[in-house]
Amino acid sequence: MRRYAKPTNKNDDLINEYIPHGNVRLIDENGENVGIVSRDVALQRAEKANLDLVCVAPEAKPIVVKILDYSRYRYEQQKRLKEIKKNQKIVQLKEVQLSPTIGIHDFNTKLKNAKRFIADGNKVKVTMRLYGRMMSRQELGLEVINNFILEMEEIATVESSAKMEGRTLIAILNPKKE
Repeated sequence: MRRYAKPTNKNDDLINEYIPHGNVRLIDENGENVGIVSRDVALQRAEKANLDLVCVAPEAKPIVVKILDYSRYRYEQQKRLKEIKKNQKIVQLKEVQLSPTIGIHDFNTKLKNAKRFIADGNKVKVTMRLYGRMMSRQELGLEVINNFILEMEEIATVESSAKMEGRTLIAILNPKKE
């Protein structure tokens, strides 16, 4: 006797015969609550209406199933997910590296880049690596970073002020909320 593989559901949705529970809370195609019925009765009603039986709340006791057109249901779900994804803004952390002996023009260039990052809605991480003798003159580095933060004050807020992490001074700036 030859055995065939059971058809699989690619979307992980519980529909029709894939609903494993005996009793379910049924909502008909008009959105009215029918009550608690057996899965087989719910399947018969769905077949009679020429629609599918879809589980809409698998965590509920008993699970909630609805009679509806599954292809339309999937389409609307995908459309809703696309809309949510489109409205999301992914905030990135951009980095601006300074040095304690930075020139005024270089400072202004880094400042301009940081302002552009903030205008795009990203966070800015201001870092300064201290080498050799500069470790004993940390106040110079702090002064440069604090000047940078003061210049950014009108468009950014300070998430974490300048602090030492090993040999590196780090400050993080966020865009101001309108």
